[in-house]
Amino acid sequence: MTVPNRAELGRPAIEHAIRPPTRPTRSIRPVTDDAPTNDRFHTPEHLDRRARAGRAVRDVGHALIGHHADDALVDEVADTLDALTARLTAGPVRSRQPNSFQRGDDWGAEPDQTEFTGFDDRPVSGRSSPWGLDPVIRRVGDEIEATVTLRSAHEGAPGRSHGGVVSALFDDVYGFVLAITRTPGFTGELSIRYEGGTPLHVPLVCRVRLASREGRKLFMTGELITPEGDVCVRSKATFIAIDTTRTPGWGDGV
Repeated sequence: MTVPNRAELGRPAIEHAIRPPTRPTRSIRPVTDDAPTNDRFHTPEHLDRRARAGRAVRDVGHALIGHHADDALVDEVADTLDALTARLTAGPVRSRQPNSFQRGDDWGAEPDQTEFTGFDDRPVSGRSSPWGLDPVIRRVGDEIEATVTLRSAHEGAPGRSHGGVVSALFDDVYGFVLAITRTPGFTGELSIRYEGGTPLHVPLVCRVRLASREGRKLFMTGELITPEGDVCVRSKATFIAIDTTRTPGWGDGV
């Protein structure tokens, strides 16, 4: 089997110097109800600082994967990050609590709300998450569209995104459909069909919608579209609405 080289796949020789646009700062309620409670950890200014730190961690990952570096620099990166990790883990533990499930500006959004953000620590779309993909989430009618540019650390096959990254993208973006339908729920089943390779370093559009509902089951469909208008991935998902009569604190439910 002959594996095409990166030039044949159209990947740039080096990581793009231009990063995806930074999302604007915003003032929302915190996503955690930790003990001990400390108001200074919940201010908009502190949350903006966490978002900046999350973005910096993401950029370090892409820079490390996307560029060559000499031994001294690689060692410096490792030593610096190890030292910072030790300092961070000495602080109070944070975790997301069930009663934060429908916090933020997205939950039950009005039809004229067009841009969504999710909660800051959300692994794929959260602005403070080290694992974030930096998508821009918008509502278009009854659909959710996420514009995203996958980068060096997302690479699987040469010049193409890892399939698991694409799967996580769909799982996260489907969650915004739950927000506009005011239905807290969990992923029950996620199906991904790769119609072709998913390119890096170009803007992609992940478009999803609620197709139908049967009781607590929400059936959704979606596509990932290239700049040329080609569908490179199709997806189907079944989400299960939470029965809040049996699980208090999870929002409106069913």
